[in-house]
Amino acid sequence: MLVDNGVRGDSRVQKTARSAAAAGWEVILLGRSPSGLSETWRLGDAEVRLLPVPATLAKHRHEYRRRWLRAPLAYPPGGLAAHRQQWVRAWRADLGLRAAGSGSTTRLRAEEFAAGLLERWVDFRAAQRKRAPRTLHGPWDRAYTAFWQRLMGDRAWRRLAPGLWDWELAFGPVVDRLAPDLIHANDFRMLGVGARAKIRARARQREIKLVWDAHEFLPGVRPVAHNARWLPAHAAHEREYAPCADAVLTVSDSLAELLRDTHGLPELPTVVLNAPEAYPEPAASDDAPGPDVRALCGVPPEVPLLVYSGAAAEQRGLGTMVEALPLLDGAHAVFVVNRPTGPYVQGLVARAAELGVANRVHVLPYVAHWQVVPFLAAADVGVIPIHHWPNHEIALITKFFEYSHARLPMVVSDVRTMAATVRSTGQGEVFRAEDVDDYARAVRLVLADPGRYRAAYQRPGLLSSWTWEAQAEILDELYARLLPAAAGDTAAPADTAAVGHHVEMGSRPSA
Repeated sequence: MLVDNGVRGDSRVQKTARSAAAAGWEVILLGRSPSGLSETWRLGDAEVRLLPVPATLAKHRHEYRRRWLRAPLAYPPGGLAAHRQQWVRAWRADLGLRAAGSGSTTRLRAEEFAAGLLERWVDFRAAQRKRAPRTLHGPWDRAYTAFWQRLMGDRAWRRLAPGLWDWELAFGPVVDRLAPDLIHANDFRMLGVGARAKIRARARQREIKLVWDAHEFLPGVRPVAHNARWLPAHAAHEREYAPCADAVLTVSDSLAELLRDTHGLPELPTVVLNAPEAYPEPAASDDAPGPDVRALCGVPPEVPLLVYSGAAAEQRGLGTMVEALPLLDGAHAVFVVNRPTGPYVQGLVARAAELGVANRVHVLPYVAHWQVVPFLAAADVGVIPIHHWPNHEIALITKFFEYSHARLPMVVSDVRTMAATVRSTGQGEVFRAEDVDDYARAVRLVLADPGRYRAAYQRPGLLSSWTWEAQAEILDELYARLLPAAAGDTAAPADTAAVGHHVEMGSRPSA
C-alpha cells in the first residue's frame, strides 16, 4: 500500500493495512518518514516502511537564486547569512572577554566599533533575504500555467509541479524491488506512483493490478495559498493516471459519482466508508485503556463539554466554537487536533483569552485510532462546524462515524450530506455554517435534551453498518475480484507484495 504521510495519524490507512493482512494478504505499507530517516514497524500482521522523501524538486527554482532586482544586497540562498551572523556574534563575544581581562584600550574600542558596524551590515543583508518572498499567484504565474497547459495538456504537471517527481524517485525503486501483484494507492500523489510502477511492470511482462483509493475530490479542495499552479497541476496529474486504475475506491456515494463523471470511469467506484472498528485491536504496547477526554480536561461530569476531533484549519470552523462560548453559559470546548501547538490553534486560544473564556478552552493531541471512540465518549456533544467547500458537502467524514460510535449527540453545520443524515436519523442538530448565533442555538437544543438524540443510536442496524468490519469485507471482495487466483490459494507462500496507501500487497496470503 502507498500513502503520502507518516501512517500514524491516518486511521483509514492503518485500518486498511491491518484488516487486509488479517484477511490473509501480505501487506507492505509504504509511507513518508517524518524524520527523514528510514523506519520499519509492524501494524498487526502488516509491515510498515517509512521512506525519506527529499523535497528537492518541490522547491521552486527561484528559491535557489538571489533576487537581484528586489533585494540585490541580500545574502544568496543557503547558510551563508546564518554563518556570517554567528561569526560576528563570536567576534563580539571575544571582544567582551578581552575587555574584561585587560580593560578597554584604544584598539579594543576601535574593534568594538568595527564589529558593531559589521553586525548591523550583516543583519541588514540577512533581513533582505526575508523580504516578501516571491509567490506563485500573480499574472505571470497564471500566464505561465496557461501556457504549459495549452502546450502539454495533462502532462503539464511536469512543469507546474515537478515536486511530484520527488515521490516517484523515493517510492518507485522500492515498489519495483517488491514486485507486487496489487498496488493500493491512496489519493492523488500515490496514484501516479502506482500507475508508473504498473507501466514499468507491464514493459517487463508482469501484470500489476492498481487500486486507487480517492479520499477526496481534488478539484474541490481549497486551493493552496499563493500558488496558482498547484491545483491545475495536481488535477492534471490525477487525470493522466486515473485511467490506469483497475478499480477505484472512495468514501461516499456522491464522491463516487463525481469521480466517475470527471474521469470517465467505466464503472462506479466502490464505496468504503471511513468508519471506526466495532472491536478495535489495540497495539501490544497500548493495550491499557487511557484516560477519557473529560478527565484530561479536568472538567467535572455536570459541566457541558463540547468536543471537536480532527485536523485543525480555518475551513474546519473551529473559530465558530470559540466565538460562541460567551453565549453558552459554563460550557467548555475541547479540540483534539493534529497540531496542538500550531499557529492556527494557538490563535484560537488567544481569541478565547480576548473573549474571557480561556479557562473553558482545552487543546489535546490525537490518540491512537483504536482509542478514539472510548476517548470521546465522555463528552456531551460532538461538533462538526466545517465551512462550505465542495469536499465538505459530499461525504460523511471520519469524525462523524467516531462521534456516532461514541453515542454523542451531534451539532453539525449545514453541509449537504452530513446535514441530511443528521436530520434523517435524529442524532443531532444542524446550524448554518459560520453563524455563531445559530450554532449556539443548536448546542442549547442538544444540551437541553441529550437523551432524545442519543436514542437515535438504538435504531437497529444503524451503527452496525457504520463499522470498519463491514467495510473491510467490501475491500477484501474487491482484492479477490482483481486477483481471483490469489484469493483462492490460501496455502501457497506469498512471494510478492502489493502496494497501496504506501502499502504493498501481494497474492494471498499476501496483500
